[in-house]
Amino acid sequence: MTGEHEQAADVTRTLTDRLVDAIEGDEGVTRRAVLGGLGVAGGAALGVAGTGAASAGNEDSEHGNFGAVGGYETADFDPHEFLTEFNTGHESTDTVPNQRVYTENGQTVREFELYASLREIEIAPGVTFTAWTYNDQVPGPTLRVEEGDLIRVKFTNGQRHGHTIHPHVRNVNPRMDGIPQNGPGLIDEGDSFVYEWKAQPAGCHFYHCHSLPLKEHIHRGLYGTIIVDPDPDRVRKNPRDYVNYHGPITDEYRADLVEKAKLRNHEYDADQVNEMVMVMNGFDTNFDGDNEVYAANTQAFCYGVADTDGYGSWSGSDTVHPITIQKDEPQRVYLVNTIEFDLVNSFHTHSQFFDYYDHGTTLYPTHKTIDTIMQCQAQRGIIELDYSEHDPGLYMFHAHQSEFAELGWMSFFEVEA
Repeated sequence: MTGEHEQAADVTRTLTDRLVDAIEGDEGVTRRAVLGGLGVAGGAALGVAGTGAASAGNEDSEHGNFGAVGGYETADFDPHEFLTEFNTGHESTDTVPNQRVYTENGQTVREFELYASLREIEIAPGVTFTAWTYNDQVPGPTLRVEEGDLIRVKFTNGQRHGHTIHPHVRNVNPRMDGIPQNGPGLIDEGDSFVYEWKAQPAGCHFYHCHSLPLKEHIHRGLYGTIIVDPDPDRVRKNPRDYVNYHGPITDEYRADLVEKAKLRNHEYDADQVNEMVMVMNGFDTNFDGDNEVYAANTQAFCYGVADTDGYGSWSGSDTVHPITIQKDEPQRVYLVNTIEFDLVNSFHTHSQFFDYYDHGTTLYPTHKTIDTIMQCQAQRGIIELDYSEHDPGLYMFHAHQSEFAELGWMSFFEVEA
């Protein structure tokens, strides 16, 4: 293992050990006895209306199990696979069964099936948390569609609390807003409802449960990302909808916008860019209205550095290692903040600057050449990076709230030649 990898692995290991030790015994988590002893029973509900705290909500079950500090134990969620798993409707997956694309009355329909469930998720090595999930995972599946499509989501609630799906898109039908007051209201356990939304505007968007108390239903894990790719034909016809620009639209300017739209559209040229989804989240493990664990894509330090032989083989757990990127390949991050109990979250790159598209609704950046972006809850955007001039090696990125970084939201890109 190279010196830089060894030092980075030591830092990741030290911070992980400290984090697990700090939250051991909290109400929202349990730890498997190292010698195979009894599991720890879940704590009683602690949340009280108006306190800002979430309830333990254990469904009369134990919280699950811990293991010795080290690698992640569960294999049912891989944050590295989640990074690039875009559900476009074309092919069913284990996480989104029965998705499909078809034409109905001249309209392209992308159909997905989502369900709510109770699930033990691993948020730090050996540490599990009782989550409310879409399709047994946190974050929920990333849905990717094209501007103008009809998004059809068949939702079934398999969990005893009433749940909904509220989309952050321009939805023109109040029945489909996914709130308790409109349409079907709360979907009770065992019941189903079909949501339909027009895919508009183009951008990086958000979906979540809108049941009360909101702080609990979001914090417990009921959220995910909707990516609406720009339609190049629509861009050609209505270019001003995609730029913050009031000057003349020349043929050259229009053509450039169309090419940018194609580079963001999975049906065209998006495969020329390495695309990733990062959902910044946190977990209140003792239900006191303050997060104890922070992460990008749920698992603390999962994009940190573990022991390696230097040839891509990582010890402990395959889920703990940097995000490998190719030096000459452009990078795009769809960034979503779902944090609860903290006002803001952030994304900061070391030794690099990036372009940022707030909400992803424009084809030219809203912020150019920055190395830190701040988001409130539900805010999202697109980050574009270029490491073509960088030497190969490890480049850190993390939240620039120091507390968040030290409690799990610290990561690395590993640039390869």
